[in-house]
Amino acid sequence: MSDPVIVAAARSPIGTSGRSLSALTADRIAGPVLAASLERSGLRADEVDDVVLGNCMGPGGNVARSAALAAGLPVGVPALTVDRQCASGLAAVDVAAHLVRGGARAVLAGGVESASTAPWRLWPPVDGSEPVRYERAPFAPDDRDDPEMGVANDLLAEEAGVTRERQDEYAARSHARAVAARDEGRFDDEIVPLGAVARDDRPRATLTVDKLARLRPAFRPDGAVTAGTSCGISDGAAALAVVDGSTGVGGLRILSSATAGVEPARPGRGLVPATRIALQRAGIGLDDLDAIEINEAFAGQVLACCDELDLDPLRVCRDGGALALGHPWGASGAVLLVRLFHQLVTQRRGRLGLAAIAAGGGQGVAMVVEAC
Repeated sequence: MSDPVIVAAARSPIGTSGRSLSALTADRIAGPVLAASLERSGLRADEVDDVVLGNCMGPGGNVARSAALAAGLPVGVPALTVDRQCASGLAAVDVAAHLVRGGARAVLAGGVESASTAPWRLWPPVDGSEPVRYERAPFAPDDRDDPEMGVANDLLAEEAGVTRERQDEYAARSHARAVAARDEGRFDDEIVPLGAVARDDRPRATLTVDKLARLRPAFRPDGAVTAGTSCGISDGAAALAVVDGSTGVGGLRILSSATAGVEPARPGRGLVPATRIALQRAGIGLDDLDAIEINEAFAGQVLACCDELDLDPLRVCRDGGALALGHPWGASGAVLLVRLFHQLVTQRRGRLGLAAIAAGGGQGVAMVVEAC
């Protein structure tokens, strides 16, 4: 059976929550991106057999279906919303690949998040008490440690021996790389403008190591993670067109994928075993890769994973990552693939790539791709 091939990839600008995309609901962010991915693929709308989108904090009711209709797809095209938390977008593309292997002609897949319009969530009243608002559902049952993401990844970095200085240096480099890529036009082909918004909100040319060193710990009084070495809460979408590789169309061939679990108390490690399994399934090693896109949830978390994988951090996110661009949770895994598509296919900057992302609850998803 032929490997599925990604033949088109697009993303929205990534907006900081409450800023440039704050008036748009998830389906209104994803709709134009799905439509652009379909147009770039050269496929007809009636050749799309399904739409699969990742989403974490939307209103429910199948965001993917609403986004597909907003994209102008025929009412006969079904849609599925996937929730694997921060890994949802990459998991959605993995689902699409399986659908294509099962006989689907073409599937549009990716992810979307609108943190700005995410609904408030309330636990129901108990014994006459008032409803209690909560920011997120539990990632683990009551008898397991389930720290907040910032705390969990601060502890992960500390246990891995990742210093504050390394974290500040990594975050400054992410911003510098993203600013350079933006100014040199390397994001232009992948971004679908939404109204007047055509650029990512977050990358900052002035965020230096010296400035980062002045920031106080954000999550623990004696911790090393700061606001500057943490990703931004963001709005955005990404979409890719996946087809059967036997058609002979060029693009980004999906060689392998893997999903793995780790202790929920250290969710940031999830991408490590997933990466190892995906590379083993593809029959290659880290040294064979030309481009590596790891979701930068926290600088310390990325560095801890790199150290465990024996991976040089300088090879990761060569045009900057989520620390600079932002982290629209349900879309971020798909954003990694969009970045790989344009680096390896559009810009011809290598042949083999890896996308890897960790998720709340102690999970990770990784995918190995090849320009073809």
